Amino acid sequence: MPIFASQSRTIAQPPLVRRRSIADLLAPLDQIAAHSPNLVANHEARFEAGGETYTLPRYLFVGPRGGDTPIRVGIFAGIHGDEPEGVRAVIHFIKLLEAKPELAAGYYLSFYPVCNPTGFEDGTRHSRSGKDLNREFWGSSNEPEVRLLQAELTSRSFNGIISLHTDDTSAGFYGIVRGATLTKHLIEPALQAAGKFLPRDPRSIIDGFQARNGVVRNAYDGVLSAPPKVRPRPFEIILETPPTPPTFLKECAFVAALKTILTEYRQFIAYAPNL
Repeated sequence: MPIFASQSRTIAQPPLVRRRSIADLLAPLDQIAAHSPNLVANHEARFEAGGETYTLPRYLFVGPRGGDTPIRVGIFAGIHGDEPEGVRAVIHFIKLLEAKPELAAGYYLSFYPVCNPTGFEDGTRHSRSGKDLNREFWGSSNEPEVRLLQAELTSRSFNGIISLHTDDTSAGFYGIVRGATLTKHLIEPALQAAGKFLPRDPRSIIDGFQARNGVVRNAYDGVLSAPPKVRPRPFEIILETPPTPPTFLKECAFVAALKTILTEYRQFIAYAPNL
C-alpha cells in the first residue's frame, strides 16, 4: 500500500510596508517646544485619509525683537513625500535657531516640515490619494493637505515663502525665484552659501525651464505659493538639491541657504527706508 506524504502549502503573503514615523521624526522638536521660550508647536490642523486622522504639523519660532514689525516667513518641506532631505534640514535649522536665536532676530518663522504626511509615511512623491500635491495649489483642489496649507498661506500674510525640494534629475543645487522683485537679490547669496557644500547646477535648461547660473525664474502651475491676488507680493524661493550627494551635505546646503536668506532679507528691510 503506497504511502503518500501530506504536504502543506504555504500561501505567500505580500511584504508589509513599514511606514516612516512622523511622530518619531518630530519628537525632538516637540521636546524643544515644551521648554523653549522661542518655539511653539501646533498640531491642531487635522485631516482624514483612508479612515485615519493625520495632522499637518506647524512650528512657530519667534526670534528676538529686531524692529517694530516682525518679518513673517513661511518655510515648507516634504510636499513630496520621497524628499526627506528638506524635512530633516528644517529640523536641523530649528535646532540651530534654538541654540542661536539671534539668527532669527526680527522674524516670526512658521515651519511646515511635513506638508505631505501620507506621502512621507509611504516614501512616495504623491499623497496616498495619488495626487502630486505640488500641482494642486490655487486651483479649487479638494486635497485636504492643500486646503489646510492654502489657509495658512492666506492667513499668515507672509513676507517670504521658502520651499525645500530634491530634484532627482538635477546635477547640482539650484533655486527657483518668484514673487517680489527683490527675490533675485536673495537667491545668489543663498546659492553661494549652499555652494560650500554642493556644486551649483550648471545647466541652461533645468526641469524644462530656462536657467542661468543655477537660477530658474519659472515654475509649474499649481506649486505651493502665495495666494494669487495677494499684494504686495512676498518673495518666493524654491531651493532644490540634487539626489546623489551624501544626505548630510544636502541638509547642510539647505541650512546654509536658509541662514543666508534670512540675513540678506533682514539687511534689505533695514536698508529699505533709506532708499
